[in-house]
Amino acid sequence: MPHRPSSLPRRGAGLALTGLALAGLPLAPAFATDGYFADGYGIFADGRGGTAYAIAEDAMGGANNPATMAFVGTRVDLGVSLFLPSRSVSQSGNAFGLNGSATSRDDDFVIPELGANYVLSPDWTLGVTVYGNGGMDTDFPGGQINCGRGPANLLCGQGNLGVNLNQLVIAPTLTYKITPTMAIGFAPQIAYQWFEAYGLQAFTPLSVNPSHVTNNGFSYSEGGGFRIGWMWEATDKLNLGVTYQSPLWMSQFEGYSGLFAGGGTFNIPQNVGAGLAYQITPKLLFAFDYEWINYNGVDSIGNPSSQRAPLGSPNGPGFGWQNVSVFKVGFEYKPIETLILRAGYNHSDNPILAQNVTFNILAPGVVQDHVTVGATWDFMPGYELSFAYMHAFQNSVTGPVSPLLPGGGIDTIRLSENEVGLEFSIKW
Repeated sequence: MPHRPSSLPRRGAGLALTGLALAGLPLAPAFATDGYFADGYGIFADGRGGTAYAIAEDAMGGANNPATMAFVGTRVDLGVSLFLPSRSVSQSGNAFGLNGSATSRDDDFVIPELGANYVLSPDWTLGVTVYGNGGMDTDFPGGQINCGRGPANLLCGQGNLGVNLNQLVIAPTLTYKITPTMAIGFAPQIAYQWFEAYGLQAFTPLSVNPSHVTNNGFSYSEGGGFRIGWMWEATDKLNLGVTYQSPLWMSQFEGYSGLFAGGGTFNIPQNVGAGLAYQITPKLLFAFDYEWINYNGVDSIGNPSSQRAPLGSPNGPGFGWQNVSVFKVGFEYKPIETLILRAGYNHSDNPILAQNVTFNILAPGVVQDHVTVGATWDFMPGYELSFAYMHAFQNSVTGPVSPLLPGGGIDTIRLSENEVGLEFSIKW
């Protein structure tokens, strides 16, 4: 199958922010979709339901499958998305009347991304991808209930209730063509994340380090790992691709060493994916990707919130997230030589079980079904303009209020999302 080549922060922040500074765009928090990962990386993939493991079109391979960069030629892709999540929570049936509801504020976020690739020789390419891996953001106003010390938020703390997790990755990418139609790629993942939590005062007595649970402003963490990939143009119609990302081993969030298991450890989960792309007709392309994300392999994410250990301890409570499988389907249709139309569907398992709902008021990553559309216009030789739109249908999870809070009852968390993105590309 023919590919489409040229036919805020403080210490440690400088390197991580450089790539996005080149884009001239502000950084902002993100709340992602397949758990807390993005449904796709790059505007092209966003329009195809996130499919990208076996398609070589842009320089976002460092976030998807590094091997695809062997086939995209020399190019630069600069994108930005406006992300619009809607998050809400309700509490009912409490024996002490501690019932209420809240909707998170701050519902629009700008997410920039950058990819560049250079052909060194017929066999080698060198590039870089800069992307937001995902994140969690909530900001619920307080004052809905009174837990005995005056107006409180829904987790019995003072003031607003929420978290803000951001993850930025820089991925230098090197590829080698084993044959003219088969390539491997390697992309170190240089990661930087920043996090804050507030309104969790009721949880401080349950921590090994009560002063490092909540309301400490932003704390910062650096680290990394690697992504590898393989892609094969098996026939003139069929492409195959496989990719693996190691865990990204991160330094501890010192300001929240009393909240996250392992003294503030919050690694980024390993994941693996495989995909195919098939040229049904000269104008119609079909793509399918499968991804597995190992959320349960990170204690601060995967440990049950009911874990019988203090917060912040080596095996302390987490969000209770389960591993997820993600299925992505995408289509491209090329009605004329200068226009590509895209559509896709993305389905993810729900990582949150009913018994962990209360703690996941902070991070209600429960959407499962996404539909997408997109397009690319070659408006002049060597220049492309692309857009994508994603809608994630509202989903909710209901479960018992955590026994850590008085009076029992039922908690329900809800999430829906919209996202629109634009990308400008230059090809040589």
